Amino acid sequence: MHVNALKAARVATFTYFALNGFLLGLWLVHIPTVEQRTGIDHAELGRLLLLLGLGAFLGMRLGGKFTDRVGVKLVLPAAGVFCSLSALLPGVAVNQWTLGAALLVFGIGNGLIDVSMNAHAVVVERHYKRVVMSAFHATWSLGGVAAALTGARTLSWELSPAVTLGTAAALGVVVSIVTARFLLDEKEEQHATEQTGKRKVPRRIWVMAGLAGMVMLSEGAANDWSVLHLQDVLGASPEIAAFGYGAFATTMTAGRLLADRVTAKVGSMAVLRWGSAIGAVGIATAALSPWIWLALVGWAVAGIGLSGTVPQLFSAAGHAEPGAAAANMSRVVGIGYLGVLAGPAVIGWMTHVMPLNIAFLLPVAFCAIAALSAGVLRAEPAEERVAA
Repeated sequence: MHVNALKAARVATFTYFALNGFLLGLWLVHIPTVEQRTGIDHAELGRLLLLLGLGAFLGMRLGGKFTDRVGVKLVLPAAGVFCSLSALLPGVAVNQWTLGAALLVFGIGNGLIDVSMNAHAVVVERHYKRVVMSAFHATWSLGGVAAALTGARTLSWELSPAVTLGTAAALGVVVSIVTARFLLDEKEEQHATEQTGKRKVPRRIWVMAGLAGMVMLSEGAANDWSVLHLQDVLGASPEIAAFGYGAFATTMTAGRLLADRVTAKVGSMAVLRWGSAIGAVGIATAALSPWIWLALVGWAVAGIGLSGTVPQLFSAAGHAEPGAAAANMSRVVGIGYLGVLAGPAVIGWMTHVMPLNIAFLLPVAFCAIAALSAGVLRAEPAEERVAA
């Protein structure tokens, strides 16, 4: 393959990751405004966010099948257009019913683009013959940072969510269509290896899956509730509260950019152990802080701590059994994703019986469990992560 075509495909992949992060991040910073406009409380929001997760799960199932059948070059741009258009829907919701429907459709759009852009990233990585995946996910986080900055500015201008999300939707459609021509079209690389016969899944895989669920639940809680925490618990203005998610997303991005180099020096077990511990300290600081500035510091610390944890679990699962890498990763990634989906809803339900900041002690406990259980990554040399 010509080197320029490969570079163009890599840039195109970066673009779709950034677009997805931007669209989702822009919704996240508008959660308090949409919650107020639709007249719902935190608990009801938690239930509705579960529809976003359900939609994402359905979208990922559909996206995987479509990508295998017709090719990522067709599916990814279509998913980008669908996700962009669906991002507008929560901004025009007027009550809990329309918001629920909007989040379900938006979730499907996110699931479609998520699975297809990751499938294309795998093809690009295979051609590069070295690890480049973490950089793509860092770009997703950069999209979230851009969304936080954009949302803070548009909120200070008192623009409605419909205007901001509608503008983002139009931009996303254009970007998805223009970028499509640079994608690789290699259907033969998308056929999954079929497993023959039944085998017992190693206990270690299920432990890693459980830890992934706990850590990613903590990430989901930070993503969806940090803005509301600053605004409702500490009394921050909407434009300042938006920086709660921005602080978390910014340090998460920085951590992802550095994670491969750090892992090469200290090992995956240390990254999981100390990253989870730092994440616990950061979330606890944000939850218990009486000051806005210290809460922002806490969310930033949580982001840098959690940034490198999940990749270690995914990588270890992929290297655990050479003949069953995809099957093992599907279990760890799948349960981890369930954690992301469940986190916001669980926190929402907990607000029925306790203040929001006290509910954050659940992800603190989960991070502590992950830190104490990091020995599960004590692996054979062949399973060590390879730095980019």
